[in-house]
Amino acid sequence: MDHSCRDWMSALPEELWDVSLTSLAIPGSHDAMSYCLDINSPLVRSESDFFRLLDGLCCCFTRPAIFKWATTQDKSVEEQLSMGIRFFDLRVAHKPNDSSRNLYFTHVIYTHITVLETLESIATWLKSHPKEVVILACSHFEGLDDRCHESFIFSVKKLFGIKLCPRMESVLTLRSLWASGYQVILSYDSQIAARHKELWPAIPYWWANKRTAEGVISYLDWNKAMGRPESFFVSGLNLTADKSYITKNPKESLRTLTYSNWESLRKWLEEQMPGSDPWSLNIIAGDFVGPLPLCSLVIALNRKLRRKNPSQMNNYYP
Repeated sequence: MDHSCRDWMSALPEELWDVSLTSLAIPGSHDAMSYCLDINSPLVRSESDFFRLLDGLCCCFTRPAIFKWATTQDKSVEEQLSMGIRFFDLRVAHKPNDSSRNLYFTHVIYTHITVLETLESIATWLKSHPKEVVILACSHFEGLDDRCHESFIFSVKKLFGIKLCPRMESVLTLRSLWASGYQVILSYDSQIAARHKELWPAIPYWWANKRTAEGVISYLDWNKAMGRPESFFVSGLNLTADKSYITKNPKESLRTLTYSNWESLRKWLEEQMPGSDPWSLNIIAGDFVGPLPLCSLVIALNRKLRRKNPSQMNNYYP
Protein backbone atom coordinates (compact mmCIF):
# COMPACT_ATOMS: atom_id res chain seq x y z
CA MET A 1 0.00 0.00 0.00
CA ASP A 2 1.20 3.51 -0.85
CA HIS A 3 1.65 5.45 2.41
CA SER A 4 3.41 8.43 0.83
CA CYS A 5 0.34 10.59 1.54
CA ARG A 6 -0.10 9.46 5.15
CA ASP A 7 0.71 12.93 6.58
CA TRP A 8 0.17 15.07 3.53
CA MET A 9 -1.43 18.01 5.36
CA SER A 10 1.53 18.55 7.68
CA ALA A 11 3.84 18.07 4.68
CA LEU A 12 2.30 20.93 2.69
CA PRO A 13 4.57 23.96 2.13
CA GLU A 14 4.28 26.51 4.94
CA GLU A 15 2.83 29.08 2.53
CA LEU A 16 -0.31 26.91 2.29
CA TRP A 17 -0.84 26.61 6.05
CA ASP A 18 -2.77 29.90 5.99
CA VAL A 19 -4.97 28.99 3.03
CA SER A 20 -8.61 28.30 3.87
CA LEU A 21 -9.43 24.58 4.01
CA THR A 22 -12.28 25.35 1.62
CA SER A 23 -9.66 26.37 -0.94
CA LEU A 24 -7.42 23.31 -0.65
CA ALA A 25 -7.81 20.20 -2.80
CA ILE A 26 -8.87 17.42 -0.40
CA PRO A 27 -9.26 13.72 -1.34
CA GLY A 28 -12.57 12.14 -0.35
CA SER A 29 -14.10 8.69 -0.14
CA HIS A 30 -17.59 8.18 -1.57
CA ASP A 31 -19.66 5.73 0.51
CA ALA A 32 -16.54 5.23 2.57
CA MET A 33 -17.76 2.27 4.61
CA SER A 34 -19.15 0.08 1.84
CA TYR A 35 -16.07 -2.16 2.07
CA CYS A 36 -17.70 -3.89 5.06
CA LEU A 37 -21.26 -4.43 3.83
CA ASP A 38 -23.02 -7.42 5.34
CA ILE A 39 -24.46 -9.46 2.46
CA ASN A 40 -26.91 -11.12 4.86
CA SER A 41 -28.30 -7.91 6.37
CA PRO A 42 -31.80 -6.59 5.70
CA LEU A 43 -32.36 -4.11 2.89
CA VAL A 44 -32.46 -0.48 3.97
CA ARG A 45 -35.90 0.94 4.69
CA SER A 46 -35.93 3.21 1.63
CA GLU A 47 -35.85 0.36 -0.90
CA SER A 48 -39.07 -0.21 -2.83
CA ASP A 49 -41.60 -2.88 -1.84
CA PHE A 50 -41.13 -4.54 -5.23
CA PHE A 51 -37.39 -4.86 -4.71
CA ARG A 52 -37.97 -6.22 -1.22
CA LEU A 53 -40.34 -8.84 -2.65
CA LEU A 54 -37.84 -9.76 -5.37
CA ASP A 55 -35.04 -10.02 -2.81
CA GLY A 56 -37.19 -12.24 -0.62
CA LEU A 57 -38.05 -14.59 -3.49
CA CYS A 58 -34.63 -14.94 -5.10
CA CYS A 59 -31.97 -13.54 -2.78
CA CYS A 60 -29.46 -16.00 -4.25
CA PHE A 61 -29.51 -13.78 -7.36
CA THR A 62 -30.20 -10.35 -5.90
CA ARG A 63 -27.63 -10.40 -3.08
CA PRO A 64 -24.52 -11.04 -5.23
CA ALA A 65 -25.68 -8.25 -7.56
CA ILE A 66 -26.28 -5.88 -4.66
CA PHE A 67 -22.87 -6.65 -3.23
CA LYS A 68 -21.11 -6.06 -6.59
CA TRP A 69 -22.82 -2.74 -7.22
CA ALA A 70 -23.14 -1.35 -3.70
CA THR A 71 -19.47 -1.90 -2.81
CA THR A 72 -17.59 1.32 -3.64
CA GLN A 73 -14.47 0.84 -1.51
CA ASP A 74 -12.17 -2.08 -0.67
CA LYS A 75 -9.90 -0.57 1.99
CA SER A 76 -10.61 -0.13 5.70
CA VAL A 77 -11.11 3.32 7.15
CA GLU A 78 -7.62 3.21 8.71
CA GLU A 79 -6.11 2.28 5.35
CA GLN A 80 -8.01 5.06 3.62
CA LEU A 81 -6.71 7.55 6.18
CA SER A 82 -3.14 6.36 5.67
CA MET A 83 -3.55 6.71 1.90
CA GLY A 84 -4.54 10.37 2.30
CA ILE A 85 -8.35 10.41 2.42
CA ARG A 86 -9.53 13.32 4.57
CA PHE A 87 -13.24 13.48 3.66
CA PHE A 88 -15.52 10.55 4.50
CA ASP A 89 -19.05 10.13 3.15
CA LEU A 90 -20.76 8.29 6.04
CA ARG A 91 -24.37 7.12 5.64
CA VAL A 92 -25.71 6.35 9.09
CA ALA A 93 -28.74 4.19 9.92
CA HIS A 94 -30.49 2.19 12.62
CA LYS A 95 -31.52 -1.31 11.60
CA PRO A 96 -35.25 -2.08 11.61
CA ASN A 97 -36.45 -4.18 14.53
CA ASP A 98 -33.15 -3.72 16.36
CA SER A 99 -33.75 -3.13 20.07
CA SER A 100 -30.18 -1.92 20.63
CA ARG A 101 -28.93 1.61 20.00
CA ASN A 102 -26.21 0.38 17.67
CA LEU A 103 -25.92 2.34 14.44
CA TYR A 104 -24.51 1.03 11.17
CA PHE A 105 -23.59 2.42 7.77
CA THR A 106 -25.67 1.71 4.69
CA HIS A 107 -25.58 1.43 0.95
CA VAL A 108 -28.65 -0.62 -0.05
CA ILE A 109 -27.75 -3.03 2.79
CA TYR A 110 -26.10 -2.48 6.17
CA THR A 111 -22.48 -2.85 7.25
CA HIS A 112 -21.37 -5.37 9.84
CA ILE A 113 -19.16 -2.76 11.55
CA THR A 114 -20.93 -0.24 13.77
CA VAL A 115 -20.63 3.52 13.48
CA LEU A 116 -19.00 3.95 16.89
CA GLU A 117 -16.43 1.22 16.17
CA THR A 118 -15.47 3.13 13.03
CA LEU A 119 -15.28 6.51 14.73
CA GLU A 120 -13.13 5.01 17.48
CA SER A 121 -10.72 3.75 14.80
CA ILE A 122 -10.57 7.25 13.30
CA ALA A 123 -9.94 8.79 16.74
CA THR A 124 -7.11 6.32 17.39
CA TRP A 125 -5.51 7.09 14.01
CA LEU A 126 -5.70 10.83 14.63
CA LYS A 127 -3.80 10.48 17.91
CA SER A 128 -0.82 9.23 15.92
CA HIS A 129 -1.18 11.96 13.29
CA PRO A 130 -1.81 15.16 15.29
CA LYS A 131 -1.53 17.53 12.32
CA GLU A 132 -3.99 15.74 10.04
CA VAL A 133 -7.59 16.98 9.86
CA VAL A 134 -10.60 14.91 8.78
CA ILE A 135 -14.04 15.97 7.56
CA LEU A 136 -16.75 13.47 8.49
CA ALA A 137 -20.00 13.96 6.57
CA CYS A 138 -22.80 12.07 8.32
CA SER A 139 -26.04 11.79 6.37
CA HIS A 140 -29.17 9.76 5.50
CA PHE A 141 -29.94 8.69 9.11
CA GLU A 142 -32.50 6.04 8.13
CA GLY A 143 -34.41 4.74 11.13
CA LEU A 144 -33.09 7.35 13.58
CA ASP A 145 -35.59 9.16 15.76
CA ASP A 146 -34.77 12.26 17.79
CA ARG A 147 -33.61 10.20 20.74
CA CYS A 148 -31.20 8.17 18.56
CA HIS A 149 -29.80 11.37 17.08
CA GLU A 150 -29.12 12.91 20.46
CA SER A 151 -27.59 9.70 21.81
CA PHE A 152 -25.31 9.45 18.77
CA ILE A 153 -24.25 13.10 18.97
CA PHE A 154 -23.49 12.72 22.69
CA SER A 155 -21.27 9.70 21.91
CA VAL A 156 -19.43 11.60 19.16
CA LYS A 157 -18.76 14.57 21.43
CA LYS A 158 -17.48 12.27 24.15
CA LEU A 159 -15.25 10.36 21.72
CA PHE A 160 -13.56 13.26 19.93
CA GLY A 161 -13.74 15.78 22.78
CA ILE A 162 -11.58 18.85 22.23
CA LYS A 163 -10.52 17.61 18.80
CA LEU A 164 -14.03 18.39 17.48
CA CYS A 165 -13.97 21.75 15.71
CA PRO A 166 -17.09 23.86 16.40
CA ARG A 167 -18.69 25.64 13.48
CA MET A 168 -17.38 29.16 13.22
CA GLU A 169 -17.42 32.19 10.95
CA SER A 170 -13.67 32.76 10.83
CA VAL A 171 -11.45 31.22 8.18
CA LEU A 172 -10.39 27.66 8.90
CA THR A 173 -6.76 27.07 8.02
CA LEU A 174 -4.33 24.34 8.92
CA ARG A 175 -2.35 26.75 11.09
CA SER A 176 -5.44 27.86 13.04
CA LEU A 177 -6.65 24.27 13.48
CA TRP A 178 -3.25 23.12 14.71
CA ALA A 179 -3.07 26.01 17.18
CA SER A 180 -6.48 25.05 18.61
CA GLY A 181 -5.90 21.29 18.58
CA TYR A 182 -8.88 20.67 16.31
CA GLN A 183 -8.73 17.62 14.03
CA VAL A 184 -12.36 16.74 13.26
CA ILE A 185 -14.95 18.72 11.30
CA LEU A 186 -18.28 16.91 11.60
CA SER A 187 -20.93 17.72 9.01
CA TYR A 188 -24.42 16.56 10.06
CA ASP A 189 -27.13 16.49 7.41
CA SER A 190 -30.09 17.04 9.75
CA GLN A 191 -31.88 20.02 11.25
CA ILE A 192 -30.73 18.72 14.62
CA ALA A 193 -27.26 20.06 13.79
CA ALA A 194 -28.43 23.58 14.58
CA ARG A 195 -28.81 22.60 18.27
CA HIS A 196 -25.13 21.70 18.61
CA LYS A 197 -22.29 24.15 18.02
CA GLU A 198 -19.93 21.21 17.39
CA LEU A 199 -21.84 20.17 14.27
CA TRP A 200 -21.44 21.73 10.85
CA PRO A 201 -24.25 21.92 8.28
CA ALA A 202 -24.54 19.49 5.37
CA ILE A 203 -21.78 19.75 2.78
CA PRO A 204 -23.06 19.97 -0.83
CA TYR A 205 -22.11 16.92 -2.92
CA TRP A 206 -22.09 17.30 -6.70
CA TRP A 207 -23.40 13.87 -7.70
CA ALA A 208 -23.83 13.38 -11.43
CA ASN A 209 -25.85 10.15 -11.25
CA LYS A 210 -24.27 9.13 -14.59
CA ARG A 211 -22.85 5.84 -15.83
CA THR A 212 -20.00 7.19 -17.98
CA ALA A 213 -17.01 9.43 -17.39
CA GLU A 214 -18.32 11.76 -20.09
CA GLY A 215 -21.60 12.15 -18.25
CA VAL A 216 -19.88 12.81 -14.91
CA ILE A 217 -17.45 15.32 -16.43
CA SER A 218 -20.23 17.16 -18.27
CA TYR A 219 -22.21 17.46 -15.06
CA LEU A 220 -19.25 18.68 -13.00
CA ASP A 221 -18.23 21.20 -15.66
CA TRP A 222 -21.79 22.54 -15.70
CA ASN A 223 -21.69 23.01 -11.94
CA LYS A 224 -18.30 24.69 -12.16
CA ALA A 225 -19.70 27.15 -14.69
CA MET A 226 -22.45 28.03 -12.20
CA GLY A 227 -19.84 28.90 -9.54
CA ARG A 228 -18.60 27.10 -6.47
CA PRO A 229 -20.29 27.27 -3.04
CA GLU A 230 -18.68 29.57 -0.49
CA SER A 231 -17.91 26.82 2.01
CA PHE A 232 -16.86 23.17 1.73
CA PHE A 233 -18.27 21.23 -1.21
CA VAL A 234 -17.62 17.88 -2.86
CA SER A 235 -17.14 17.04 -6.53
CA GLY A 236 -18.04 13.38 -6.96
CA LEU A 237 -16.10 11.37 -9.54
CA ASN A 238 -18.24 8.32 -8.75
CA LEU A 239 -20.31 6.58 -11.43
CA THR A 240 -23.86 5.24 -11.07
CA ALA A 241 -25.62 2.40 -12.88
CA ASP A 242 -29.39 1.97 -12.80
CA LYS A 243 -31.20 -1.34 -12.25
CA SER A 244 -31.83 -1.75 -15.99
CA TYR A 245 -28.11 -1.57 -16.81
CA ILE A 246 -27.23 -3.93 -13.95
CA THR A 247 -29.79 -6.47 -15.16
CA LYS A 248 -28.53 -6.35 -18.75
CA ASN A 249 -24.85 -6.61 -17.74
CA PRO A 250 -24.65 -9.43 -15.17
CA LYS A 251 -20.87 -9.86 -15.55
CA GLU A 252 -20.09 -6.24 -14.75
CA SER A 253 -19.72 -4.56 -11.36
CA LEU A 254 -19.17 -1.06 -10.05
CA ARG A 255 -15.47 -1.88 -9.90
CA THR A 256 -15.22 -2.83 -13.60
CA LEU A 257 -17.31 0.22 -14.54
CA THR A 258 -15.09 2.52 -12.46
CA TYR A 259 -11.86 1.08 -13.83
CA SER A 260 -13.00 1.27 -17.45
CA ASN A 261 -13.82 4.98 -17.06
CA TRP A 262 -10.88 5.92 -14.88
CA GLU A 263 -8.50 7.17 -17.57
CA SER A 264 -10.96 9.85 -18.73
CA LEU A 265 -11.70 10.87 -15.16
CA ARG A 266 -7.98 11.03 -14.36
CA LYS A 267 -7.24 13.34 -17.29
CA TRP A 268 -10.04 15.67 -16.25
CA LEU A 269 -8.90 15.63 -12.63
CA GLU A 270 -5.32 16.58 -13.49
CA GLU A 271 -6.58 19.71 -15.25
CA GLN A 272 -8.50 21.01 -12.23
CA MET A 273 -7.55 23.85 -9.93
CA PRO A 274 -8.17 24.33 -6.19
CA GLY A 275 -8.60 27.80 -4.71
CA SER A 276 -11.34 30.37 -4.17
CA ASP A 277 -12.09 31.22 -7.80
CA PRO A 278 -15.66 30.45 -8.95
CA TRP A 279 -14.48 27.54 -11.12
CA SER A 280 -12.14 26.00 -8.54
CA LEU A 281 -12.69 22.70 -6.71
CA ASN A 282 -12.37 21.75 -3.05
CA ILE A 283 -13.11 18.16 -1.92
CA ILE A 284 -12.89 15.57 -4.69
CA ALA A 285 -14.35 12.15 -3.86
CA GLY A 286 -14.35 8.87 -5.71
CA ASP A 287 -14.76 5.11 -5.53
CA PHE A 288 -12.03 2.51 -4.97
CA VAL A 289 -9.63 5.07 -3.60
CA GLY A 290 -7.17 2.32 -2.68
CA PRO A 291 -6.42 0.73 -6.06
CA LEU A 292 -6.82 4.00 -7.98
CA PRO A 293 -4.42 6.92 -7.36
CA LEU A 294 -7.12 9.45 -6.48
CA CYS A 295 -5.38 10.65 -3.31
CA SER A 296 -2.02 11.44 -4.86
CA LEU A 297 -3.63 13.18 -7.85
CA VAL A 298 -5.89 15.37 -5.71
CA ILE A 299 -3.15 16.28 -3.23
CA ALA A 300 -0.84 17.20 -6.12
CA LEU A 301 -3.35 19.84 -7.28
CA ASN A 302 -2.35 21.95 -4.26
CA ARG A 303 0.99 22.62 -5.91
CA LYS A 304 -0.88 24.95 -8.27
CA LEU A 305 -1.77 27.16 -5.31
CA ARG A 306 1.90 27.94 -4.71
CA ARG A 307 1.87 30.06 -7.85
CA LYS A 308 -0.75 32.30 -6.26
CA ASN A 309 -0.63 34.79 -3.41
CA PRO A 310 -1.93 32.86 -0.35
CA SER A 311 -3.75 35.97 0.87
CA GLN A 312 -6.03 35.65 -2.16
CA MET A 313 -7.03 32.14 -1.13
CA ASN A 314 -9.22 33.19 1.77
CA ASN A 315 -12.08 34.87 -0.10
CA TYR A 316 -14.46 32.08 0.92
CA TYR A 317 -15.38 31.34 4.51
CA PRO A 318 -16.69 28.10 6.00
